[in-house]
Amino acid sequence: MNCPCGSGLQYENCCQPYHLKLKSAPTAEALMRSRYSAFVLAEADYLFETTHVSRQKGNGKDAYLQSAKNTKWVKLEIIAADISIVEFKAFYLNKKFQTEVLHEKSNFILENGKWYYVDGVFYS
Repeated sequence: MNCPCGSGLQYENCCQPYHLKLKSAPTAEALMRSRYSAFVLAEADYLFETTHVSRQKGNGKDAYLQSAKNTKWVKLEIIAADISIVEFKAFYLNKKFQTEVLHEKSNFILENGKWYYVDGVFYS
């Protein structure tokens, strides 16, 4: 299957190795893409484990699982990415099956050779 992150690669050659912990995302953008795919595929453990420890409280695995299962993600669009910031639009269907957009500029941190999501600024 094509990877949900929109890279154009097959899932097993894109985000799956990160989800299976076979390797770590090499960049903030790769982590962002893999986290989007994890939301699409309801990989709550991965979402929790790639959230910085300072932000894990209140963002438990159950919360990630509920969010992932209650949202029909449509596509990811990367607007801009640099070393530790990724701006993106994630398109999803609301309860009326209308397309809505989550527009965020996310902050990531590299610790001990692994990237983690820290927080983000949301745009309307």
